[in-house]
Amino acid sequence: MTNDMMNVRSLVEKSADADLLREMIGLAAERLMELEVGSATGADFGVKNSMRLAQRNGYRDRDWETRAGTVELRIPKLRKGSYFPSFLEPRRMAEKALTAVIQEAYIQGISTRSVDDLVKAMGMSGISKSQVSRLCEEIDVKVKAFLDRPIEGEWRYVWVDATYLKVRRGGRIVSVAVIIAVGVNSDGRREVLGMEVGTSEAEPIWTEFLRRLTRRGLRGVNLVVSDAHEGIKAAVSKVLNATWQRCRVHFMRNVLAHAGKSGRRVVSAFIATAFAQETPEAASRTMAQCRRSNQAESAEACHHHGRR
Repeated sequence: MTNDMMNVRSLVEKSADADLLREMIGLAAERLMELEVGSATGADFGVKNSMRLAQRNGYRDRDWETRAGTVELRIPKLRKGSYFPSFLEPRRMAEKALTAVIQEAYIQGISTRSVDDLVKAMGMSGISKSQVSRLCEEIDVKVKAFLDRPIEGEWRYVWVDATYLKVRRGGRIVSVAVIIAVGVNSDGRREVLGMEVGTSEAEPIWTEFLRRLTRRGLRGVNLVVSDAHEGIKAAVSKVLNATWQRCRVHFMRNVLAHAGKSGRRVVSAFIATAFAQETPEAASRTMAQCRRSNQAESAEACHHHGRR
């Protein structure tokens, strides 16, 4: 995978279930500590072995601050000597490598190259590549189970979005569209409903994506929010029969592209004020004021807003 994986992390963390990412990082850290301690003591936990070098002595708690939030670690203790996870040592790239592996599980399954990178980043002695590979397989299974789980209850609001990534397939680097749906249910709970990889954002791909969500149980959708992609709008109408609304973030981004650097702050303030109005008439008056602005670039951007 490339650095474009940052886009997927943004989609998952900002849009949705950072809880899953945090849970997977915690799971991987726990398994890796057990492997490392088993190597240091000469035997796995609970296994009788005459060649054991040291005895286990419970756990101590420690918080690990990661990009997905605080992960609560239970670090194994030894009766003689001490143990500190190698991946927590300063300047280790362990968290980044773990997160990359989990993100890759979302998109296409974990590759051999990612396993190699993880082994190198963790810097853990006595742990074989095959042991790390088995851990990655476990992550793959858990992420797939999450993405295929039944969708229960009614989800009133659904956001859909996509980003393009470069991935390695068959020895070649190709571009794929990663599409994601995030829902908010009647209790106000937000959750990733689905994520898939397609060759493009064409209407048939969006249509089949939404149909798979409905087959898993998605129902009760009143409003779908996305960018103004015609394929999404057609698929929403065909599959969900719900109201569609343009995403404010995408809308703002498109309008500000017409403002130029000098006018962006002014236009952004006008649009934010317009969105805060209680009636369409009041919002229109605010944008009319923007169009009468003395700044040519600001006026052009607000005129573009009016046409949208």
